[in-house]
Amino acid sequence: MTIDVLGTHQRSARPPFVVELFACEPLYAGAALCLAALVAPTLVAMALDERTLLGVNVWLKPLRFEIALSVYLATLAWFAGWLPERVIVTRWYRSYAGSVVAAIAAEMVWIAGAAAFGTASHFNESSPMMAWTYRLMGGLAVILTSSALVYGILILRHRKSRLEPAFRLSVGLGLVLTFFLTVVMAGYMANSGGHFVGDRSTVAPSAPLMGWARDRGDLRVAHFFGTHAMHFIPAFGFVVSLIFSASTARRAVIVFSAVFVAFVGYTFGEALMGRPFLVVLP
Repeated sequence: MTIDVLGTHQRSARPPFVVELFACEPLYAGAALCLAALVAPTLVAMALDERTLLGVNVWLKPLRFEIALSVYLATLAWFAGWLPERVIVTRWYRSYAGSVVAAIAAEMVWIAGAAAFGTASHFNESSPMMAWTYRLMGGLAVILTSSALVYGILILRHRKSRLEPAFRLSVGLGLVLTFFLTVVMAGYMANSGGHFVGDRSTVAPSAPLMGWARDRGDLRVAHFFGTHAMHFIPAFGFVVSLIFSASTARRAVIVFSAVFVAFVGYTFGEALMGRPFLVVLP
């Protein structure tokens, strides 16, 4: 059995990547393309609108979410090619996928709208309505993240998959861990009221990921790695599946997944103790 990551068993001349994404999962691919298309106007908005919120441009958060969610949906659209046959045409799947895209659309409307009004979309408890809306958006975030869990379970249970077993295991584990790690990290941040732990006198709570405070822990570091388990673990599984025997590759995937979870836990623990992930020298 071969890995067949690019689908070469099914076509002699592979179409462009975007075309292949639409062939695998048109709804997620289309949503990813729409989010990617919003990046350019958001950059223009950043250039023209000099307003800041907590030390950064008000349009930086929408830009981050446009990029992150477009990558997330594009990855799922690609992985859809490895789901059991005919799953994506079933009624339950179409309804579920539609709810995921609707949740993402609502999140982006909220985040962009908050930016337009110059107010915070996250950790905003300034009024009962804002607090209620923030909690509603948190629920929608769980819905959109659950797509990784659903995909992971379906791929892990797909015994007739054309994927090499160790690589299929890495994809499934990466997706499942993405859901649980993301929910834990994001849920903790939501309940703690901010990204940073430690001295709050030097860096704004919404400071970019690059340029972390030297004297504070940043919970977004663990959150970042957790959400990208769906990329790191399958990448490792792909490599070891090419190098080692099936049984050795499978064990390597399991060990790497455990180490990856431990690493995310380590960055989380460091942040909770107020320690920065990277110390940038002056």
